[in-house]
Amino acid sequence: MLKGLGNLGDMAGMMKKAQQMQTKMADMQEELHNIMVVGESGAGLVKATASAKGELKALNIDPSIFNGDDKEVVEDLILAAIKDAQSKAAERAQDELGKITSELGLPADMKLPF
Repeated sequence: MLKGLGNLGDMAGMMKKAQQMQTKMADMQEELHNIMVVGESGAGLVKATASAKGELKALNIDPSIFNGDDKEVVEDLILAAIKDAQSKAAERAQDELGKITSELGLPADMKLPF
């Protein structure tokens, strides 16, 4: 690399990789807003759509679950669908991050801040 500079040549390579990673992370952050996941509960009676960033985008509730006596059940199904969507969003974000780390030759389990 940079002969005669000792470990500075390695440092230059590391800096280049860090800049690449920063650029790819910024791109991925933007892309996560566009990736949608769907969480479900009640065998699909309640569906929550979220971005891979975990932002709730839509909620679809089958009208058959509305019965005045089942208010708590409906609330539980809604919460379960949202939690499922958030869990899937977190998994998807980790998958996308794993792609970047492997492209850069970094360990797959490396934890980077979002």
